[in-house]
Amino acid sequence: MKKTSRHAKIIELIGKYNIETQDELVYRLNELGCDVTQSTISRDIRDLKLTKISYEGGKQKYTYQSHNTEVLNEKYIRVLKDGFVSMDTAPGLLVVKTVSGMAMAVAAAIDAMKMSGIIGSIAGDDTIMCAVKTTEDARAVMNSINKIVKHA
Repeated sequence: MKKTSRHAKIIELIGKYNIETQDELVYRLNELGCDVTQSTISRDIRDLKLTKISYEGGKQKYTYQSHNTEVLNEKYIRVLKDGFVSMDTAPGLLVVKTVSGMAMAVAAAIDAMKMSGIIGSIAGDDTIMCAVKTTEDARAVMNSINKIVKHA
């Protein structure tokens, strides 16, 4: 089965069933005659940007959100607000400090917001290093982040 067809089946399955694990998704696809492995499903989940949501007493299931920009931006803004601690610049860099364990999520949010001037970012546990083109770009990104964080 081609990747696009498999992706369509995955979206259909998670819409129809409360699929909690990759193994369960593999099983359901195999039932439909789609011979897949867990590693293929792992890549598909990443490609489709599936997320998990809570249902029925704290259980988690996969869900697909079409790329509704407004919904995604709200999610990224919430992650940025929840994890942000401080930031500073150095030549060619914007350094963002986060709550411990939140750097990866905040970096993903910043990347998804496609802020002009950021070339790329690397996250540790509580620190993000964003490569920026110019000092002006670093200041512009800082201003954008400050506006987001301060609008509580």
